Amino acid sequence: MPKIVERKDKIVQKLRDGVSYLMNKNHIEVIKGTASFIDNSHVKISADKEYHYSFNDCIIATGSKVSKPSIPGIDLPVVMDSTAALSLVKLPQSITIVGGGVIGLEFAFMYANLGVKVTIVEFLDHLISCVDCDIADSILKIEEDRGIKIELSSKVTSFSKSLTGEAIVAFEKDGKQNYCVSEKVLVAIGRQSRLEDLALENTSIRLNERGRGISVDSHMETNVKHIYAVGDCNNIIQLAHAAAEEGMIAVKNIVGEKCEFDKSKIPSVIFTSPEIATVGLLEDEARKKGIPYKVGKFSYVGNGKALTMGETEGYVKIIKNEKDIIIGGSVIGADASSLIAPIALCITNGLTDEAIDKTVFAHPTTSEVIREASLDLSLGSFNE
Repeated sequence: MPKIVERKDKIVQKLRDGVSYLMNKNHIEVIKGTASFIDNSHVKISADKEYHYSFNDCIIATGSKVSKPSIPGIDLPVVMDSTAALSLVKLPQSITIVGGGVIGLEFAFMYANLGVKVTIVEFLDHLISCVDCDIADSILKIEEDRGIKIELSSKVTSFSKSLTGEAIVAFEKDGKQNYCVSEKVLVAIGRQSRLEDLALENTSIRLNERGRGISVDSHMETNVKHIYAVGDCNNIIQLAHAAAEEGMIAVKNIVGEKCEFDKSKIPSVIFTSPEIATVGLLEDEARKKGIPYKVGKFSYVGNGKALTMGETEGYVKIIKNEKDIIIGGSVIGADASSLIAPIALCITNGLTDEAIDKTVFAHPTTSEVIREASLDLSLGSFNE
């Protein structure tokens, strides 16, 4: 673990240095401090001294922080959040992860792959609600095959520490009190917009309906003209590449190039093992909304590269509407984080499955599963 964390820190620092270089190269003034609004057109920054600025345009991009639930014992040293876990240099023998969402699953697979005994305690009756039920069921089975224990429909009520220093997680399930004992506990129930210290009360800026982020329109503009909010602070979709796209859209609108943010074009990736990726409309969503659709599906077991890699778990499915236009796709399997890109390309440009069918994919590559799934929408897959 010390070597893993050291390598991670070096890569993170290299990325940070790269951003700093780009800021300097483009003559961007950077002030490190705490910024807050004075009113709708002025901000102050508390740093080595206090700075005051008036602005014509402003972009709020304060990101998010780890959500911290009000559970007794959460401040015990045996309980950590995802930020602390990323710097943990001593690998625990066992860990209980509270939360079966994206963050919880990614850590679960990472720890399990390192030989840690992992238990997930999830409040809902299923894992990861941001994917189709069949994919959630698939990753659940894969986890159980890897030795990860899953407790669904379980409400955590408290954390405590045993006399021998172990963490005790108390949770209610099926009307009964249960306990899980492990060396460490990771609370991974998500992130929330970082809005503190901004003094938004000094402005006319409104929050969204649930008060969990800054309300913006499709141009990323708040209800106050010329003030924009991008990334996790608006809580539309908490993904780094979504934040980057929102930032580009805000800047384009500031300089007079009108464009809008389209959430359906943003791919989402879960770095489990195997990976999961989605983009556009989920099959479950299409079914609930009564949207006519057809699904093309192909399993990794019929892919030569996957067989070579020894990674045949998973499948890809592509969804098209009644006009044959690709409207969604999901991948669970090797290279899913990369394979979702061509599906996103189709959705962004309104392409049909014929566009994929006419494309020649190199062999042997995992990318061929995309074409096979597309062929399943019409002629039928070649290798299944």
